[in-house]
Amino acid sequence: MYEGREHYSALMVNAFLGVYVLGLAPALLISGSLSDRHGRRPVMLAGVAAAVMGSALLALGPYGAEFLVLGRLFSGFTVGIAMAVGSSWLKELSQPPFDPTADEASGARRSSLAFLMGAGLGALVAGLIAQWGPAPEVLPFLIHIGVTVPFAFVVAAAPETHRIGGVAGPWWRHLRVPSAGHRRFVRVVAIAAPWLFASAAIGYGYLPTQLRGATGSWGLVFATAATVVALGVSSAVQTVAKRVHSMESARGLCTGVAIIAAGIAVTALAVSARSPWIGLAANVVIGAGMGVTMVSGLLEVQRIAPRGELASLTGVFYALAYAGFLAPAVIAAIAASVSVTTILWVVAAMAVASWLLILSASTRHLPGA
Repeated sequence: MYEGREHYSALMVNAFLGVYVLGLAPALLISGSLSDRHGRRPVMLAGVAAAVMGSALLALGPYGAEFLVLGRLFSGFTVGIAMAVGSSWLKELSQPPFDPTADEASGARRSSLAFLMGAGLGALVAGLIAQWGPAPEVLPFLIHIGVTVPFAFVVAAAPETHRIGGVAGPWWRHLRVPSAGHRRFVRVVAIAAPWLFASAAIGYGYLPTQLRGATGSWGLVFATAATVVALGVSSAVQTVAKRVHSMESARGLCTGVAIIAAGIAVTALAVSARSPWIGLAANVVIGAGMGVTMVSGLLEVQRIAPRGELASLTGVFYALAYAGFLAPAVIAAIAASVSVTTILWVVAAMAVASWLLILSASTRHLPGA
């Protein structure tokens, strides 16, 4: 939309995405440490404020690229805080004494569902407005502000779950996360994490650009549909993901990465056949893999992290996962000399190799073993 209506170059549009990651990465790593020291509520309130500020700046986008850059930066802060601190807070609220009826997987399932539903509904509303709605460069952000502001009161009223001041010394000394060096995290979780969003970036980020010739004027609709399908399926498999996960092995992560590998292979078929329908099928498969991998990955993190490092290790997990969003940029750079279909088959093979590595370490280095 920004390329077509505001005539920004592809390089500039990709720069907007890069700025988002510049806000996201430090927020993922720093906000967890801050919340482990000062509590979940104040850091999450800062995240809500950043969300409102980000959308306000993006709504001013028609007045200049600088508003889009700053807006994307604040949006990155928001997502980083929500994923690192919000996921940890939901996990802690999904256990006694706050929720005595919750099972062991409730926290991971609820935080995963919250992320996937928010991302899916946001993409659906923004995509439909971009294709057919009025003021597509402004209205989605005004809607987001209207939806977000009431949540400041929800966050302010939620029980604090972390003992404030429980971590001694200056906060920056605690950016190091010792549990990130746990062999289970390094040899299992860290290998699976990048595939979580690499598959998303390929399935509903990169694939629509490769099918422009087949989708024509319906390109935005297809991109929206691909996003909603992938995230909708990811949300729908939450209960299945809980059952697939095992405390005695990495069965959940093995299953998730295997499904993702299959989804990337179907994406290669969609590009080869120039078929939007196969592309949607690819996003169904990718969505299933994402759902299983996200829930199982969060459960692994929650089992590995000591209480004082839960938010920090969650941030590390998501930072590794978001590294997968670099996949389209790498593919685009290589595509100048190698066909996209060939590259995607190679990427699928790399996912299979990762699956084998996870499988080989599946029953090793279990926390407490």
